[in-house]
Amino acid sequence: MSTFQAPKGTYDLTPPRSATFLAVREAIAAPLRDSGYGYIETPGFENVELFARGVGESTDIVTKEMYTLTTKGGDQLALRPEGTASVLRAALEANLHKAGNLPVKLWYSGSYYRYERPQAGRYRHFSQVGAEAIGTEDPVLDAELIILADQAYRSLGLRQFRILLNSLGDKECRPVYREALQTFLRDLDLDEETRRRIEINPLRVLDDKRADVQKQLTDAPKLRDYLCDACKAYHEEVRALLTTAGVAFEDDEKLVRGLDYYTRTTFEFVHDGLGAQSAVGGGGRYDGLSEMIGGPELPSVGWALGVDRTVLALEAEGIELDLPYTTSVYAVPLGEEARRVLFGVVTELRRAGIAADFAFGGRGLKGAMKSANRSGARYTLVAGERDLAEGVVQLKDMESGEQGPVELAEVAAELTKRLG
Repeated sequence: MSTFQAPKGTYDLTPPRSATFLAVREAIAAPLRDSGYGYIETPGFENVELFARGVGESTDIVTKEMYTLTTKGGDQLALRPEGTASVLRAALEANLHKAGNLPVKLWYSGSYYRYERPQAGRYRHFSQVGAEAIGTEDPVLDAELIILADQAYRSLGLRQFRILLNSLGDKECRPVYREALQTFLRDLDLDEETRRRIEINPLRVLDDKRADVQKQLTDAPKLRDYLCDACKAYHEEVRALLTTAGVAFEDDEKLVRGLDYYTRTTFEFVHDGLGAQSAVGGGGRYDGLSEMIGGPELPSVGWALGVDRTVLALEAEGIELDLPYTTSVYAVPLGEEARRVLFGVVTELRRAGIAADFAFGGRGLKGAMKSANRSGARYTLVAGERDLAEGVVQLKDMESGEQGPVELAEVAAELTKRLG
């Protein structure tokens, strides 16, 4: 008989490793919640056109990697390959930008899907935590988001990551650079698909990872030489704010990211311990995206950090998170009457906010105590017929090994006192 397996390029998260993923998500979200970002959740699929317009028709994400489907009604949908376009669509649909409090600051967490060649750190289903600040053009916002991501990583104990920073200009200066870059690229020895990309979005060619392409790009015109005064001043302020905050970064003039909607500030978090898939997260400013998807002018900035990649970075640095055990008290009944009574005690403890579990299945004392040990519980409650006749249970400290009777009516109060 055959058994089903997870689809190629995907993974299941099961205990105990899943606890690390939860802790990473919480660590990334914590500084966002403390900085005025509200939680948003969007569907796992959207209209194909949202990503074609927003992410960019020339990107690998749209041309090669999106999972698309046609509904019975003939609608073209896509599993979401990234979060920003969906979040901005949802914010516009809910008119959050009209509530009078800009920027609209949102954070999200979820699964995303891209059809890629599976390898370490690159999956067809992956998890991200993201943040978006919608509706305000301010270098302080750009700096805030980079600082919050840096804070999240450092709170996990990560140290061997780098922040790459660049400016992609705006609608005033980028067209001039685009024309100069196209002129340069048209003379290179490139394949037909790359030549097509030159005409649609030449900046994407700079992001080509192939060595033979990169070798030809040595003398390509530099975007920094084409930035208008306003973009230069904006970028310098972002750099100054990061420096003042003590956040180290590296200028990377070839950093363009894999999405078409970025303008001005763009950044990437990379970890050298991850090999070829070194990016653990990134983002930037996307001042024109709202208009691309049919909304008003809403300058915005955001990022997404990969949970999977962050876990790999922790493993590369040999960092083990100090994860609390999920169980504080484990109840071991000996006999049918004890099962009934102790389950009532466990229910009472849970209502009092104490994490408690139970030896299900009528196992003997030896097997149940092994389960108690594996659960990581600090205390066990053991009761048999004699204990119940005396109106007590035996409370055992699993660290010290000390054990003694506690009156049934006092169990919750005693454990609350001991567990603080």
